[in-house]
Amino acid sequence: MFLKDQIPTWFSVAGYVTVAIISAATLPHIFQHLKWYHVAVIYVFAPVLAFCNAYGCGLTDWSLASTYGKLAIFTIGAWEGASHGGVLAGLAACGVMMNIVSTASDLMQDFKTGYMTLASQRSMFVSQIIGTAMGCVISPCVFWLFYKAFNNLGVPGSEYPAPCALVYLNMSILGVEGFSALPKNCLKLCYVFFIAAIVVNAIRDAVGKKRAKYIPLPMAMAIPFYLGGYFAIDMCVKSLLFVWQKLNKTKADAFGPAVASGLICIF
Repeated sequence: MFLKDQIPTWFSVAGYVTVAIISAATLPHIFQHLKWYHVAVIYVFAPVLAFCNAYGCGLTDWSLASTYGKLAIFTIGAWEGASHGGVLAGLAACGVMMNIVSTASDLMQDFKTGYMTLASQRSMFVSQIIGTAMGCVISPCVFWLFYKAFNNLGVPGSEYPAPCALVYLNMSILGVEGFSALPKNCLKLCYVFFIAAIVVNAIRDAVGKKRAKYIPLPMAMAIPFYLGGYFAIDMCVKSLLFVWQKLNKTKADAFGPAVASGLICIF
C-alpha cells in the first residue's frame, strides 16, 4: 500500500521549485538585509544538506537541523559583512536553512511510520500540507499575542528570556567577521575530519558487508562529538546492550529499546 501510493517525482521537484521562488520573492521584504540571491543559494545547496540530516536522523534518531542552520549563519553573514547587515541576514538565512533540513528529517520519520503501518503516502502528505498551512496562520498569531502581552519578551532576566536567541545572535556576530574570527587551527581540523569521514565511508563500501559491520559509521560517530560528553556516555551505556543480543537475541530485540531508554534516563 505504501509503495504503491507514491508521490510523483515531478510533483516533488515542482513543489520545491515553487516554494523556493515564493521564498526568494517574499523573504527579502520581511528581512531587508536578506537578498533574493541569498535565498536562491540556500535552496540550491539545501537538498544535499537535507539528505544528510535525514540520513543522520535515521541512524541516530537525532536531527541536526540547528547545525546546518549555523552553516547558513556563518556563510551568509560572512558574505554580507557587518557593514551590510550581515548579522540579520545570517539569522534569517539560518531560519530558512533550518526549516528545509528539519522538514526533510521530520517527513522521513513520518513516512517511516507510514511504511510500518501500511498507510498511504499521499494521505500523509496531504495531512502534512494541511497542518503546515494551519501553522503558517496559528504560529504568527501566537507569537504576536506574546509580543503584545510582554513588553520585555526575549530580554535576558525577563519571564521569557529566549536564551537560544542570544546564542544565535552571538554566533551571527562572530560569523560576519569571517574565518579570522575562528579559533586557531579550526579550519585545519575541519578539513582533516572531513577527508577522514570520506575515507572511512569509502573503506566501508570497499570491504563488503561482512567486514563493514566492524567499521563504525562516521555519521553516527559525529553525533556524540556535537552533543558533548554528557550524552555520549549515555549512548555508550546503551551500546552495551550489544552483549545482550549475543547472549539472548530474542529477549534483546523485544525489550532492548525499553531497557536502553531507561538506562539513558538513569545515567
